[in-house]
Amino acid sequence: MVLKGLWACGFGTKPYNSKVTIYILHIYIYISFCVSGILAQENLEDDPHAQGSSYIAASYVKHLESAGARVVPIHINRTEEEYEKLFNVINGLLLPGGNVDIEKSQFTRAAKVFYELAIKANDASDYFPIWGTCQGFQQLTVLTSNKNLLTLTDTKAVALPLTFSPGAQNSRLFKKFPKDVLQSLAEENITSNFHSWSLSMQNYSSNAKLKRFYRVLTTNTDGKKEFISTMEAYRYPFYAVQWHPEKSPFEWIEKAGMVHTLSAIKATFYTAHFFVSEAMKNHHQFSSQSEEEKALIYNYQPVFKGLNSIFLQNYYFD
Repeated sequence: MVLKGLWACGFGTKPYNSKVTIYILHIYIYISFCVSGILAQENLEDDPHAQGSSYIAASYVKHLESAGARVVPIHINRTEEEYEKLFNVINGLLLPGGNVDIEKSQFTRAAKVFYELAIKANDASDYFPIWGTCQGFQQLTVLTSNKNLLTLTDTKAVALPLTFSPGAQNSRLFKKFPKDVLQSLAEENITSNFHSWSLSMQNYSSNAKLKRFYRVLTTNTDGKKEFISTMEAYRYPFYAVQWHPEKSPFEWIEKAGMVHTLSAIKATFYTAHFFVSEAMKNHHQFSSQSEEEKALIYNYQPVFKGLNSIFLQNYYFD
């Protein structure tokens, strides 16, 4: 929890009937909790429910809310000045999964602005975390390397266990996970993979920028290629998973790769808890409660897309 406040104070004295009247000191403290941004992206072309120009899958919102955060949607097609203003009032950023061009899209343009602001802020001891899921993972690799180094893998709808790198269980991301959760992640098919593109260990190892910037925490294989499934930056609070922790408790399409076991849901909670705990280290704040209220996701209504949709609910934006 971060205390954020506007102090409206009045204290004084004045003579009155030869006595002193003391005005009461009034203190108004605006208290706010962790507020994380989630970046919207261009609507899918085949989405029959699409409204406006962009969306955020509601499962990402629920994922962060389940760990105690409030969410601010970050719209595409905004100016850099608007993004910088938003950056200075949110406590972290989630880059979600999806299906856009991670080199030329408006999603990429906005992600690049926030990525560079986060680098600058962290270098100045202003702790600002970023989390990337699936497409968000891939976007971070492009932003760091200035190249698209992804390769095709047969991982479109499959649940896998994680292969932990040496020492990964003592990483920032995993070190506070309970032993039973780490064991489930290592032994059970509970990480949902819905991606056609991956960062192979070969491409990571051959790129100096990526190798210097990110520590590989877990890998997976499609039977032919070993790819990175979890990583964290060495010097920055940037984290990325190629799998989907938000799907187990919040998406319900009957499809291969979807897992709703208790161990999968428990792992989901600890990923959300970790990121929100990282965001709570940031002290950005809105100037007032009314300003925060205008920005929050609660101003929008999610659209129910049906149980057979890859996203159960979406928020849509102009």
